[in-house]
Amino acid sequence: MKIFINIDKNKELALSTKNKLLDTCNELGITICDNPKEADVICSIGGDGTFLESSRLSKGCPTIGINCGTLGYLTDVDPKDIKKAMEGLLNNKYYIEERMMLEGEVIKENGEIIKIPPALNDIAVSKNTFGVVRFDTIVDGKLINSYTADGIILCTPTGSTAYNLSCGGPIVDPTANIITITPIAPHTVLNRSVVLSDNSIVEINITELRNHTSSYVLYDGRPIEVKAGDKIRIYKSEQITKIIKLNWQSFIENIRKKIH
Repeated sequence: MKIFINIDKNKELALSTKNKLLDTCNELGITICDNPKEADVICSIGGDGTFLESSRLSKGCPTIGINCGTLGYLTDVDPKDIKKAMEGLLNNKYYIEERMMLEGEVIKENGEIIKIPPALNDIAVSKNTFGVVRFDTIVDGKLINSYTADGIILCTPTGSTAYNLSCGGPIVDPTANIITITPIAPHTVLNRSVVLSDNSIVEINITELRNHTSSYVLYDGRPIEVKAGDKIRIYKSEQITKIIKLNWQSFIENIRKKIH
């Protein structure tokens, strides 16, 4: 078995955990490779942010998360259980959850197209620290609403417990196939989330940036600046994330454990 390691290099615990993993792999005869395309498994060492980065690298390769963060919604393995986890992989004592992703493009007013890479959690439009954004939200060619707000989140079921949750959006079973739209601090009566089919295409048309604010498309937190007149088109990605699970735990049990 070959594994590729993606690590949060800014965390001491992650660095010491990597050393422990390297020793374990050497003991068990597991090969470490430098290219994720050559790996049988991607091993993510860090928090959920590192796992999101790993999901983009994986290109559908099964990914296991070793938790060196806080809540660890996506990273199930405790650093002290590394050997047990690696033995489970070698002995096929695991199962895989497939999670949908979102992607899209920014269509600039001059016609330039900027690709939005696949995101496991969410793709959001958000303003800077001041002002507000005016935008139209269109689903499958039909206008839902024109918003004046701090922004809007389009999330996968996996991302429902991230930015979406903090903005009042619903918690969704992560294995579902839906897209949730949640406005961020909207100045409107329609301030609720909207749940869509996973084959919906959503367009966000930026109509105005008030008080000289700046605005960004954030794909799993990574920014692309957008201007008034730009359009953002978002839809389900063909890429999926395959998450390795060593121990079955229901969605409800996991939510209760993490929230409390």
